[in-house]
Amino acid sequence: MPPGSLGEDMSWRDRKSEETYSAQEIDERLAEELPEWRFEDGHIRRRYAVTGWKSALMVTNTVGHLAEVAFHHPDLTVSWGSVGVSLMTHSAGGVTNKDFELARKIESVVLWQPAEEGGALEGTPKDPKYAYVNYD
Repeated sequence: MPPGSLGEDMSWRDRKSEETYSAQEIDERLAEELPEWRFEDGHIRRRYAVTGWKSALMVTNTVGHLAEVAFHHPDLTVSWGSVGVSLMTHSAGGVTNKDFELARKIESVVLWQPAEEGGALEGTPKDPKYAYVNYD
């Protein structure tokens, strides 16, 4: 069991912000909450497919803003067609609730599609010239 880990009988809701998860616990929580994320090399990771350089920069700036507000900073990989996000709590030496919470916030903001909410905001048109994030 990793240092700071709580053991089998403790719910993730009972953990302190810097208590780490085991690999099995991380996989289980990702499957339940963040199915597009994966656990790899001690980090939880997600790659967002985007439609070009401007979109990659917009996603990067969005993630950067959320990370700065949270004061919890991921590693980012930025390229023409994708933005990779990698989270782990360095001070704890593993994945903690901080990582899951920031991952959920990033996921909800980057993949937000206002048109699906049925409100006044119509969202980005389906026309390829307005394409931004690949939601599929």
